Amino acid sequence: MSGSPSQSTSVPGEVTPEAMRDALGAFASGVVVVTAHGPDGPVGFTCQSFSSLSLDPPLVSFSPARSSSSWPRIRDIGRFCVNVLAADHEHHSAGFARSGVDKFAGVAWSAAPSGAPVLEGVGAWIDCRLWNEYDGGDHTIVAARVDAIGADPARLPLLFHRGGYHLTPREIS
Repeated sequence: MSGSPSQSTSVPGEVTPEAMRDALGAFASGVVVVTAHGPDGPVGFTCQSFSSLSLDPPLVSFSPARSSSSWPRIRDIGRFCVNVLAADHEHHSAGFARSGVDKFAGVAWSAAPSGAPVLEGVGAWIDCRLWNEYDGGDHTIVAARVDAIGADPARLPLLFHRGGYHLTPREIS
């Protein structure tokens, strides 16, 4: 395998946020909405940085921005649900990414065992409790213990790649 980088490169030690976005945008990811239900009602936010962390014990991780006003409220509740958005949920991705609005207006949901909202029609839901948090620079790395889980294998995922939403090969054919 010959080894010269293709396209744009950066000098070691001089990696800009733009270069990070360009390079890491090559990695397609799913999109989730993290929700909780507290004394003031439901709360939630969109998160693109989500993954399975451990099977034993069952853990997942996600990374909210430190600037998030929703994550501190959810952290204080301590129980939450990760909703894996389906292909037709671009509106949820955009709606739960907004600040200063009622993100649940017009959104159908039912309660997970913890009481956290499970958005209608998601591909999967993971009901969790906070296990630990770690410093992640301008984000917080959250490790969460999975208490209950459900999935609809017929639902295709909402994919995000290079700054936009995309179809899976199965949807294209």
